[in-house]
Amino acid sequence: MKYYLMRRFGLILAGLSFCFFAQGQVQVKQQQTYCNPINIDYGYCPIPNFVTQGKHRATADPVITFFQGKYYLFSTNQWGYWHSTDMLNWQFVSRKFLRPEHKVYDELCAPSLSFVNDSLLVVGSTHGKEFPIWMSKNPSKNEWKELVHKSEAAAWDPQIFWDKEKDELYEYYGSSNLYPIYGVKLNRKTFQPEGEVVPLIVLNDEEHGWERFGENNDNTFMQPFMEGAFMTKHKNTYYLQYGGPGTEFSGYGDGVYTSKNPLGPFVYQSHNPFSYKPGGFARGAGHGATFQDANSTFWHVSTIVIGTKNNFERRLGIWPAGIDEEGVLYSNTAYGDYPTFLPSQNKDHLKDSFSGWMLLNYNKPVSVSSTLGGFQPNYAVNEDIKTYWSAKTGNKGEWLISDLGERSTIRAIQINYADQDVTLMGKPETTVGHKYLITVSDNLKEWKVIVDKSKNSKDVPHDYVELEKPVIGRYLKIENIQMPTGKFALSGFRVFGKGNGEAPAPVKNFVPLRVAPKTKGERRNVWFKWEQEPLADGYVIYFGKSPNQLYGSVMIYGKNEYYLNALDRSDAYYFQIEAFNSNGISQRTPVIRVE
Repeated sequence: MKYYLMRRFGLILAGLSFCFFAQGQVQVKQQQTYCNPINIDYGYCPIPNFVTQGKHRATADPVITFFQGKYYLFSTNQWGYWHSTDMLNWQFVSRKFLRPEHKVYDELCAPSLSFVNDSLLVVGSTHGKEFPIWMSKNPSKNEWKELVHKSEAAAWDPQIFWDKEKDELYEYYGSSNLYPIYGVKLNRKTFQPEGEVVPLIVLNDEEHGWERFGENNDNTFMQPFMEGAFMTKHKNTYYLQYGGPGTEFSGYGDGVYTSKNPLGPFVYQSHNPFSYKPGGFARGAGHGATFQDANSTFWHVSTIVIGTKNNFERRLGIWPAGIDEEGVLYSNTAYGDYPTFLPSQNKDHLKDSFSGWMLLNYNKPVSVSSTLGGFQPNYAVNEDIKTYWSAKTGNKGEWLISDLGERSTIRAIQINYADQDVTLMGKPETTVGHKYLITVSDNLKEWKVIVDKSKNSKDVPHDYVELEKPVIGRYLKIENIQMPTGKFALSGFRVFGKGNGEAPAPVKNFVPLRVAPKTKGERRNVWFKWEQEPLADGYVIYFGKSPNQLYGSVMIYGKNEYYLNALDRSDAYYFQIEAFNSNGISQRTPVIRVE
């Protein structure tokens, strides 16, 4: 970590914390971590028939690319895009990419974002052939022009892929519960299709349990959806990624097929889904994109489901990812909605990308200034993003106090606002920021301010504050000063650090139950049972097809059983479990192999 000395009234740098000294100088500490869902100024759903149950923020289908020293982020229906130098502080650029004659609400749905040499390329989804491909050599300044006036390769969920080594272009696309993912080669000069459209991959939910429709990959009343094609090339291998089985569900994930040729044939990667997060606070990790940071380290950005006010109420998450020595693409979602190290920390994505700061206030006592109907106080600390506490108003002075149960070391706080009685749609040109104070106390009488956002002008719907120095305390109070719109409502007031007690003991009697091969029953499912660990808040189960590649994970709170419906029917699996609480994580159990 680098430290810099600056004058007391020197420049204020985004994302940096300050500590003042008597000599009039200031020590600057760069923030080390971020927390999912990522904190960007998500636009509000612009589609009238999608907000009949309440206006709300929504986006999905993200893609990030590192271009000219910055990360660029595009996602569905935001009327613009973001860029960042650190993957923490994102600056929004307002722009609509459709021409005036396009009268659609899906202004830029599931966009393709890629670059060729010094030009960034963007195109949205369409069933017609009238949409342009846009290009920019200076996207941070919002300088764009049409590269192609009407793309003949028009498609839904497109991705334009530049094979840099061969200087060839391809487009991959598809979003359907009937049709496959397709690929077509594009002319390098005209960017129009040349050659035949090739069907590349289809879902096989009879074999792959995670591809089944439903909240937990457990409903079969509808054919599952395949969507969100994305291509990554690494060491002469092409990784064709896809989302399934439905964006409405916690079981939303991304799979991958590989090939030595850009148009196949493709082979299903044994370790799938490679991006999957059915448990915890931020659930769902489908329809995303894999990208490399400034250090050439891989990350995966994808969609998180809320689905409370509409099935398509969603957010975005960024997960540490990689391609291992055997060429297996993975995404590390274990503790993926806890504080995670930023690219600047250059951590190993399999071993130490997680900060180790634990959740301190899961289901701990809460008191509030007021409660609106059934939006009860405990919903702010129950680790369920689908539920939330709401005060009766959005007025200054509404508050929530979270009791950590003991004096604890506080390192970071995430404030997840819920959209109760908001009045906005689309992306407002101007909006007021979330203003609030957070104070800490040991006795509910004497309070010390540790976070002062009373002058904040930014829209921060999932604000994440990493404290410059750890703070010791038992009670945290968040007091509302101003809301951009709607009531003061929180789906998650999440406090991270370390308690003063013991970490849980290793789990005992962990038993995965699965139907044996060549017997009647459902082999795509496995039922886990284990002895409840008294000190545990929850558990993380790891799974995979090799004892050294347990890349899949599920976080479970408050139970000692879990049904996982994500297995491939034909293969054997390996499993482990660990317990966690506010004080730390237990040792994992020995690896268990199950046929």
